[in-house]
Amino acid sequence: MPVTASSKSYRVGRSKTGLGLFATMPIKKGTRIIRYFGPILDSRIPEQDDIENKYLFELNGRWTIDGSVRKNVARYINHSCRPNAESDVRPRERKVFIRAIKNIEPGDEINYDYGTDYFKAYLKPIGCKCPSCENKRKKQRAEARAERAKVKASTERKAKKSAPKATKKKKLNGHAVGKTNGRARA
Repeated sequence: MPVTASSKSYRVGRSKTGLGLFATMPIKKGTRIIRYFGPILDSRIPEQDDIENKYLFELNGRWTIDGSVRKNVARYINHSCRPNAESDVRPRERKVFIRAIKNIEPGDEINYDYGTDYFKAYLKPIGCKCPSCENKRKKQRAEARAERAKVKASTERKAKKSAPKATKKKKLNGHAVGKTNGRARA
């Protein structure tokens, strides 16, 4: 049975995407961090199947946890494409635990991958804000800036080469001096 972290090992705090759950002490890989809980909804009941909020956690085709209750601190765990935790879904028990898949240091935000359905429905339209996607977009913007600068410099060099060259004459005591058949003109 995996080790369960104490409730003092995390806190709710401000993150780039709103509120998030942050480690307050080291959490070892494999440790159960928190349980995702709330009322269990049955998709066969039309009133329960029509409930829409962003804290629904689908256990299987029939059962869903409505995690919007205030006591469910696990609802503050944000999505990441490169997570440090994962969900351990137990449909028969109708429970979900969040478990560390990496060692988590104090101050690190706890996050897991929400899955493709949630990603497509909620995150893709506005753009994923997880650190790995932000870094990827930052790198792409820097590469695009570098490419634009390269193209601009190339265009300027070509313009300089194709400009008509003016003949330069040397001045000697205020008089222009040019060469003609090897003789100097005065």
